[in-house]
Amino acid sequence: MKIALITENSQAAKNGIIHEALTAVAEPLGHQVFNYGMYTAEDEASLTYIMNGLLAGILINSKAADFVVTGCGTGMGSMLACNAMPGVFCGLIIDPTDAFLFGQINDGNAISMPYAKGFGWAAELNLQDVYRKLFDGERGLGYPKERAEIMRKNRGILKDLKAATCKDMLTVLQSVDQDLLKAAIAGKHFKEYFYANAQDEGIVNYLRGLTG
Repeated sequence: MKIALITENSQAAKNGIIHEALTAVAEPLGHQVFNYGMYTAEDEASLTYIMNGLLAGILINSKAADFVVTGCGTGMGSMLACNAMPGVFCGLIIDPTDAFLFGQINDGNAISMPYAKGFGWAAELNLQDVYRKLFDGERGLGYPKERAEIMRKNRGILKDLKAATCKDMLTVLQSVDQDLLKAAIAGKHFKEYFYANAQDEGIVNYLRGLTG
């Protein structure tokens, strides 16, 4: 699985801690991690939580990433922005139990975490435990197990509902403020990671045309 890490400006100084915890868990399980930044609070390309959502939508819908790990001070802003995007199903995850239940019941493709609120002593251990619950083993099995089928059915209904209420991602890219979009994809390694992995020709061509 290709996992994208996105960190917004207020918590950019913690990118290294988050990235280290994520790779320590995900890479031994055979997953790839792509760190889209921000990398430091001084990065020239600055991401707001709104841009986090837009970038998550680009990565998921183009299949440049299978899963997005993001967040902000409380985790709520990035979660809301991600869920505004077509095809993105993002949970607010605070602890390993949240991660386990989200993975088994909702089986979404993105999480948002609080990196300021409650981010104290041994925070990196909580991050690692969350990632283990998410990425070690099969997701979507249901909890409790006897409700697995109704949960699977509800995920399908939610997916259909979102498809009916959202525009497709290319239309979103064409419709949003173009300066906002340019800022969302201005990260240092965006071109390197995105164009090597993206599979949607329409999204790829539009972004190439936008940025030259």
